[in-house]
Amino acid sequence: MYTYSFEKLEIWQLSRKLVKEIYSVTSKFPESEKFGLTNQLRRAAVSISSNIAEGNGRNSKKDKARFIEIAYSSLLEVLNQLILSNDLDFITENVLSKFRIQINELSNKLNSFHKNLIG
Repeated sequence: MYTYSFEKLEIWQLSRKLVKEIYSVTSKFPESEKFGLTNQLRRAAVSISSNIAEGNGRNSKKDKARFIEIAYSSLLEVLNQLILSNDLDFITENVLSKFRIQINELSNKLNSFHKNLIG
């Protein structure tokens, strides 16, 4: 089986893990949130890994860096939506704290990857 280069990136692997955990947590959200926060969180989480993959397929470092910026923005969107989910009692403070640790790690790695691209 052929492996694409983005699949080897630690940032892509971490973002993929985040997607799985977001899907798991949101599966417990109220049914009334199916088209609200559940959908928004899932889409934002998927956007992170998708932009890492798409950016990796670009030829110029400038284009690659732009997609990493978009992935980072989606990561912050996920954090915001998790905070709101906690405010609405869909997740506990403990669950939010665990996500914050994951998000912080991925955020640092995305920033480092971005800096290496732009020099």
